[in-house]
Amino acid sequence: MKYLEYLKIDNSWITGGIVYTVLIVALVLIFRNLAKVSGFIGEVKGELRKASWPWDSDPKAKGFRKYKELIDSTIVVLIAVILLAGFVQFWDFIQLLTVGFLTEISR
Repeated sequence: MKYLEYLKIDNSWITGGIVYTVLIVALVLIFRNLAKVSGFIGEVKGELRKASWPWDSDPKAKGFRKYKELIDSTIVVLIAVILLAGFVQFWDFIQLLTVGFLTEISR
């Protein structure tokens, strides 16, 4: 009986029971559909092999040169996010001034 205390989660049998039940149900579903799951994983591996990865596949490329495309893409995304944030902030400020002006007029 002393070893059953290790099965408690958060010192609660209810929490442990729920967690272990969910785990058992998940395992049963996985094992029931093992052929489908393994087929899906095989298809995912095949698609990942076809994907274009953003780093140089040349084994001679070392250091940052190997990840040039990845670094360039990251910089482009960061600049786009900063510009979009500035655009949204600008229009938010304009709307704030407009609403403030209209509420002052109506008083």
